[in-house]
Amino acid sequence: MKKSDVKVGATYSAKVSGSVVPVRIDRENPSGGWDGTNLKTKKAVRIKSAQRLRADAGSAGARKGAAAPAGKKQRQPKADKPKKERKPSGLDAAAQVLGEAGEPLNAKEIVDRMLERKLWSTGGKTPHATIYAAMIREIAAKGSDSRFRKVERGKFALAK
Repeated sequence: MKKSDVKVGATYSAKVSGSVVPVRIDRENPSGGWDGTNLKTKKAVRIKSAQRLRADAGSAGARKGAAAPAGKKQRQPKADKPKKERKPSGLDAAAQVLGEAGEPLNAKEIVDRMLERKLWSTGGKTPHATIYAAMIREIAAKGSDSRFRKVERGKFALAK
């Protein structure tokens, strides 16, 4: 809204404290802007610029769900993007390897088999430590619902 469009005594929708509310303009402020009254709370408000005023409170632009003013584009909903096929996570690949192995394995053996079959890739220097820590975290967080169980020191199997 432009400064020249603002009329003293008129009611406008304005953003006050994060909410759009009806505001009646009472007078021009000597320091610039306008003094008004929030019609919802009946408290005095200061409107420093015309940009805070949205539209006449009785006009179509102030109502929720009203059509956009002429010359403005309506927002179009975004088209659904096709989902990319994603690689299994390190824990998914570890569960797959343990399922195929049929015996408990340590983290190093699990990672070697994952990398050999190209189920997972990493640029880290210690991928076995990463997978070990991730399996321990899942066991601690999910308890009996975890996909893994610790069989003996350093060895894991699938929980059945």
